[in-house]
Amino acid sequence: MTQNKITVQKYMDAFQESDHEMILSCLTENVIWEMPGVYQHHGKKEFDSEIENENFTGKPKITVFRMTEENDVVIAEGNVVGKFKNGDVLNADFCDVFEMENELIKKLVSYLMQKK
Repeated sequence: MTQNKITVQKYMDAFQESDHEMILSCLTENVIWEMPGVYQHHGKKEFDSEIENENFTGKPKITVFRMTEENDVVIAEGNVVGKFKNGDVLNADFCDVFEMENELIKKLVSYLMQKK
C-alpha cells in the first residue's frame, strides 16, 4: 500500500472513532472539504467542526470497498452507517476523492448517496 493510501486509511479509521486529533494529523493546514451542493469547508478548524455533525449521535460505521490511486489522487468507495439524533438511520454509499500533498490530504470531495 502506498503512503497516500495509508494516510487515507488512517483518516477513515480515525473518522470511524471520531478521533479529531488523528483525523487532523492527516490534513494539510489549508485543507478543503467539499460536498457538492451541501457545503465547502476551508482549513482544519472548519473541517474539525464537521467531524461530529450536530445532527448525528454516536460514531459512524465506515466500510471501504475499494481504494484507487493515480498520481496524488486517492479515490475511496464505500458505505457509511450513522444514527441521526431524531432516530433515523443514515445508510449511504460514498465516493471520496482525496487530493494529496506530501502524503497529507489537501482536498476532499465527498459524494454521498442515501440508500433506501
